[in-house]
Amino acid sequence: MKVKGKAPDFSLPDENGKTVRLKDFRGHNVVLFFYPKANTPG
Repeated sequence: MKVKGKAPDFSLPDENGKTVRLKDFRGHNVVLFFYPKANTPG
């Protein structure tokens, strides 16, 4: 992915187990944040 590029549509469960899809936010600004696995350096 490029900075300010379009992300592919995907879905993930939220904190309550409800499925959330990227396309549900179409027309809104969305920030995707990726981080390393917990308790690992970096």
